Amino acid sequence: MPPQNADHGRWFAEEVRPHEPGLRTWLRLRFPALQDIDDVIQDAYVRLIRAKSAGRVGCAKSYLYSIARNAVLDRYRHERVLPMERMTENGELSVLEGERHGADAVCHDEELALLAEAIQTLPERCREILVLRKVHRLSQREIARRLGIAENTVAAQASIGVRRCIAFFRERNVKR
Repeated sequence: MPPQNADHGRWFAEEVRPHEPGLRTWLRLRFPALQDIDDVIQDAYVRLIRAKSAGRVGCAKSYLYSIARNAVLDRYRHERVLPMERMTENGELSVLEGERHGADAVCHDEELALLAEAIQTLPERCREILVLRKVHRLSQREIARRLGIAENTVAAQASIGVRRCIAFFRERNVKR
């Protein structure tokens, strides 16, 4: 998705594009199992340009890295939830089987969007630990080993993350 106007094009060339080599290296180090770095970077560029058009980008580099990290986590979550092999193995299943309908689907999507927003408000380390613990269902020991920190730190950060998410929902009068 090329930038829509000359100012965005110049901004992209000067403020974003120079960070691509560093972003590629960072993604390889941070997510060694990632196969499609080009796709992640392209997805990050699209999201960044949309955010720039909406006026939400302050520092291009940090926003780009954050978007790229979130794009990878989205891919991992999606692969974990619905691997392609399972879809092809179950070719006889009805298309409508298990499908959410109408208001239920909208409500579920809104709840997921609100949860994602709550998680995004967390400090980076806290967010990373909470996602590894709650989404990827890694044990405290596995997270501690992966991140090179103490298990007590993992427990404390996960607890802080959950409390902050609860506070986020309370501030918005979300009841469930």
